[in-house]
Amino acid sequence: MHGDPWEITVGDGPLVATAIHNGNAVRPEIRPLLAISEAERLREEDPYTGTWTAIGPNRIVGLRSRFEVDLNRPREKAVYLEPADCWGLRVWKTPPPAAIVDRSRSLYDAFYEEVAKTLQSLVHRFGHLVVYDLHSYNHRRLGPDAEPDDPASNPEVNVGTGTMDRRRWGPIVDRFLTDLRGFDFLGRRLDVRENVKFFGGQFARWIHGRFPSSVCVLSIEFKKFFMDEWSGELAAVQSDAIVQAIASTIDGVLEELQTR
Repeated sequence: MHGDPWEITVGDGPLVATAIHNGNAVRPEIRPLLAISEAERLREEDPYTGTWTAIGPNRIVGLRSRFEVDLNRPREKAVYLEPADCWGLRVWKTPPPAAIVDRSRSLYDAFYEEVAKTLQSLVHRFGHLVVYDLHSYNHRRLGPDAEPDDPASNPEVNVGTGTMDRRRWGPIVDRFLTDLRGFDFLGRRLDVRENVKFFGGQFARWIHGRFPSSVCVLSIEFKKFFMDEWSGELAAVQSDAIVQAIASTIDGVLEELQTR
């Protein structure tokens, strides 16, 4: 199974929801070269985040595994070649041929070219955009039966803003944080913090560099409390509540965007 490497949907409005690590598929020429199992790949991918993008009229969803090409890394690091590139995991049985690496990097180039065209078209229509760059992250790396990682340094929601000019986009960030923290999440409040675990990756950095005065990217990482990161099993009630929580922030964020 490989198919299209990503899916881009263009609708009406200045909000773009993305899930570039959602994918699990790899192209056929890569599969026999992989030492890493599909279960190990799934554990490090961001399953289900693609469904969260339904909150936006414009959507960008990755359909290929980050172990084929990581769209959130710099180009030279987009193909994991050493265990040090990816949490100490052995990805390849033997080093992949240069031609295969080149083809993966060509996919990377094509993705960014298509995203550039899409965002430029939306900027032309709306003037300013907000991108919800949706991800998830592991917090039980010691095993399924081990204690989870310390919540003090692993918030339920990490909002990465380290790639932006916060002086320009601060009101949007602050409104997003306030509204998400205020959402009634199944009878409680989410632990939402800024730049604790992640600061934003290459995707956000590239967009802010390419569209510094017209596009604000919020890199939003949900801890995998909505699923079993070892089995991949989804807790549907939690995931549905995440969609509602994200959606609850949109009106306020777009209100702040209109003041730009």
